[in-house]
Amino acid sequence: MYEAVIAELNHLDGPDLMAPLVTDVFCGNIALVSSFGAESAVLLHMAASIDRSLPIITLDTGKLFSETVAYRAQLTALLGLTDLRVVTPQADVLRVLDGAGSLHRRDPDRCCHIRKVLPLENALTGFKAWISGRKRYHGGLRADVPTLEETDGRLKIDPLARFTRQQIEAYLDRYNLPRHPLLEKGYLSIGCAPCTVACGSADSPREGRWSGLSKMECGIHRSPAGAPSHYSVSSAS
Repeated sequence: MYEAVIAELNHLDGPDLMAPLVTDVFCGNIALVSSFGAESAVLLHMAASIDRSLPIITLDTGKLFSETVAYRAQLTALLGLTDLRVVTPQADVLRVLDGAGSLHRRDPDRCCHIRKVLPLENALTGFKAWISGRKRYHGGLRADVPTLEETDGRLKIDPLARFTRQQIEAYLDRYNLPRHPLLEKGYLSIGCAPCTVACGSADSPREGRWSGLSKMECGIHRSPAGAPSHYSVSSAS
């Protein structure tokens, strides 16, 4: 469906890739999904420079660091973002599957599914394209991430896929963008508080995510190997 767009724009990166998609090809039908994590300021600044009214979807799982919530408010105000959409899990699903709030300890894949994957699927309804901030230098399942790909009938855009860590740092410095407050405490990749620890390295920043587990992704981008592709509310145990 999107082969022509991919062929035409696949050589572009960053705002050069985003601009024609946001203002022309998918105008009114595209959103940016951001975690407001360690490097999110770069992509959000690029988006704001193109269109501050671009819908920004962010997942509030109910398990975020308080620093992330504060950083979200700081960046939204600083960049003048006018359409921030904070998406939360469905209360009835949480009540059935995670009433005690401890699901992440016994089944982190299911926890991610009900707190991230399902809410995002609902939030993206009606959009033909979405932008994310994956980068190849993060390694793991992201080592070969394309800048443009069709998934679930939508065009998925990763404008920073080919950026290096040095380019990310240079962009933050160039525009004097604030860093996530947890960076100075050793968190190089920041997710939900119970499943994130302060560790990682410049070459492997995501080591602190689900530390000690084989889990590498939450399921939004690509399901972990062997993980169920979906969960039913009726399957609660």
